[in-house]
Amino acid sequence: MGEVEAAGDLVTGTMLGRAVEPGAGEADGHSREGACLNCGTELAGPYCFQCGQRGHVHRTIRAFFHDLMHGVLHFEGKIWRTLPMLAWRPGQLTRRYIEGQRARFVSPIALFLFSVFLMFAVVSAIGGFSSPNIDSGARQDLATAERQAVADIAALDKARAERARAGKSTAAIEGKLRDQRESLQIIQTLRGRGLTEAILKSEKTSFRSSIPWIEQAYHKARQNPQLLLYKLKTNSYKWSWALIPLSVPFLWLVFPFSRRFRTYDHVVFITYSLCFMSLLVVLATAIAASAISDGMALFLLLIPPFHIYRQLRGAYSVGRWGALWRTVVLLIGAAFVLAMFALLIIAVGEMG
Repeated sequence: MGEVEAAGDLVTGTMLGRAVEPGAGEADGHSREGACLNCGTELAGPYCFQCGQRGHVHRTIRAFFHDLMHGVLHFEGKIWRTLPMLAWRPGQLTRRYIEGQRARFVSPIALFLFSVFLMFAVVSAIGGFSSPNIDSGARQDLATAERQAVADIAALDKARAERARAGKSTAAIEGKLRDQRESLQIIQTLRGRGLTEAILKSEKTSFRSSIPWIEQAYHKARQNPQLLLYKLKTNSYKWSWALIPLSVPFLWLVFPFSRRFRTYDHVVFITYSLCFMSLLVVLATAIAASAISDGMALFLLLIPPFHIYRQLRGAYSVGRWGALWRTVVLLIGAAFVLAMFALLIIAVGEMG
């Protein structure tokens, strides 16, 4: 069922992308009409000049699947011009789109919808970022070690309580408890699960907010981390668009009082950047599910700051130092935005 839902998400994303990218995803069909089948206007070319629909129609199963392939992969050329520039010249892509070159490239919102749904589809199908390089024997050993660590923590808790009731010092036991809990966190991380729970339930983790619903959402997540993960998984793709308005203020911050760059420029910048990051997650998920060396993970972590740096230089024509300090600010802002997004998802789940 997970694979079916993932495929459904991918198709839905493609359909939404085509909805905001008029005319995309249609290919030459098997017949040509003299008048537009949509509005009845006489055709004078491959498109209707009145409503924009293609004059070609598709009336076979083969043509239907041909259309589907065009809808997903967009063979006409736009996607193949957009993706290389998004990967290597994101700043130039952003600036050219802002300045009016719309027919050559996939629009940022269409690409965003497709890439986000592709990301969630792939992550759901593959199962997230597990640890495939650990063999079954090692996984079993880790599971045994985890059970033993949990049992040791329970025994130490009981011993601490008994010593406290007897009025004896518990300092030595508390030190052992800290060590055992750290060991348990490491084991859970190696098993590819429990990291969120370990962080949220850690005594060193604290959070304070003057906004009541954020404070409430955080404490509920701390009490039930598994519920947090469920809500993030089920609601994130529905609210992924919220990442755009949450991120724009940080571009205002690094270009204060700028008359040259407007809000529209920042929105295009953010949207194309989110497209790239989503596709990068798709790549990282595929690598995590393969037998490729773990060293690739470190390399992938270095890509986002490099990409933001290049996009800043090309889109805003800033120098190296200007792009560098702005990249640092945006990376800090990205961490804040992801935290706010997670809290938003939890809050939405509480209201639902």
